[in-house]
Amino acid sequence: MSLTIKLQLLPFLNQNRHHAAPTKNITRKQHVSGSNRHNVRIRPEPIYSSNSLIIATTRKLKLPRMQGVRSSLIEPDGGALVDLVVPESQRGLKAVEAEALPKVRLTRVDLEWVHVIGEGWASPLRGFMREDEYLQSLHFNSMRVEGGGGGGGGSVVNMSLPIVLAIDDETKGQIGSSSNVSLIGPDGDCVAILRSIQIYKHNKEERIARTWGTTAPGLPYVEEVITPAGNWLIGGDLELLKPIKYNDGLDHYRLSPKQLREEFDRREADAVFAFQLRNPVHNGHALLMNDTRNRLLEMGYKNPILLLHPLGGFTKADDVPLDVRMEQHSKVLEDGVLDPETTIVSIFPSPMHYAGPTEVQWHAKARINAGANFYIVGRDPAGMGHPTEKRDLYDPDHGKKVLSMAPGLEKLNILPFRVAAYDTKDKKMAFFDPTRSQDFLFISGTKMRAYARSGENPPDGFMCPSGWKVLVNYYKSLQAEEAAQQPVLSA
Repeated sequence: MSLTIKLQLLPFLNQNRHHAAPTKNITRKQHVSGSNRHNVRIRPEPIYSSNSLIIATTRKLKLPRMQGVRSSLIEPDGGALVDLVVPESQRGLKAVEAEALPKVRLTRVDLEWVHVIGEGWASPLRGFMREDEYLQSLHFNSMRVEGGGGGGGGSVVNMSLPIVLAIDDETKGQIGSSSNVSLIGPDGDCVAILRSIQIYKHNKEERIARTWGTTAPGLPYVEEVITPAGNWLIGGDLELLKPIKYNDGLDHYRLSPKQLREEFDRREADAVFAFQLRNPVHNGHALLMNDTRNRLLEMGYKNPILLLHPLGGFTKADDVPLDVRMEQHSKVLEDGVLDPETTIVSIFPSPMHYAGPTEVQWHAKARINAGANFYIVGRDPAGMGHPTEKRDLYDPDHGKKVLSMAPGLEKLNILPFRVAAYDTKDKKMAFFDPTRSQDFLFISGTKMRAYARSGENPPDGFMCPSGWKVLVNYYKSLQAEEAAQQPVLSA
């Protein structure tokens, strides 16, 4: 998402939106193409001390008792939140069964999807897609849920991204006629059983064209995941043998949809507004989030809670890594740019596709299942530059327009937006005033990273100083690593 931000809340909440009145030890690696790899450079531990954001999720708050706050602000897709983790009492027997089954080995990204499915982010999906689910997702960006009411044909839920598992010819042959398989994580541990499987053809070109709207070379997810994948897809019902852990010092931020809903209830939230990002938080983001909360208060809500929800799965190689982003986010809360008492910081485990309006539907749908009833959209959400041409791959306004019309997202309040940029006169991030456009400076994500990489400071008021220091230190450490890898030339 570009660092140009917009917000205009009230005019958009029309009658078409259901607006309720208030009452394995896996180390982080950067990603490049290659089957089973997220390579480039590996750091066994985060380079920064663990500066915990847990205050934002477990701090005991003294909030006023309110009457009429519902236990759930928005119903999960399908009516019930999916939780596919096997009860602890059954794990021993399931593990023994899994050992005897044919094995399917997972990449790191495959494991992230197992995590997503198993915790219910994709509810009502209960496993990797079988062919009929895959075709509905690919062609309609949605799935029909049988028995969901409405004329006997079931209800429609949004499902804009195919959530699939690819296998090669050799694995397909080893599975043979077996109905069930075990899923083996990158560390060699058995993480799940996939039952009542179906194997069908993986038409990569069709999948890429329909998901991204182009087959141009250089799409990060395609190069990392789809190109090296096998020519078959395997779908079935998932049983997760135990919760997914990455042992990277960040697992305590990975709250499941069930845990988030419980935390919203504990805080007695009467509105939850979600903000996804894959960049560090600057003061323009904070302006947007704080302004949104103020507008919700003006509308009569008593305790709106912000879900600050950075994406934690696969990202492209030049994005700021997750551990650095989480460290930077902690500084933003420490410095009071965002209020820890009205903010929950958690990691969204999904991989990033950079598929623009198609993908942003998935981002919004997953937050429904997490319990958010408002979703903030930035300019060009889930977008990127065209991989071979000097232009945006997607129209920057199409994401918000698609969200306002997408099937299955009608119950979610989408928050469109007003442009924010750096005001060179007031020396702070402010909402753009077209009557004095010459006073505003737009700082893109690329420009922000260039500042940090060169050690140059951005304008005062762009980002809290301690948060900026985290980025500068990261790029310094990266440059030191790269210098150490350079061959020494003898005289």
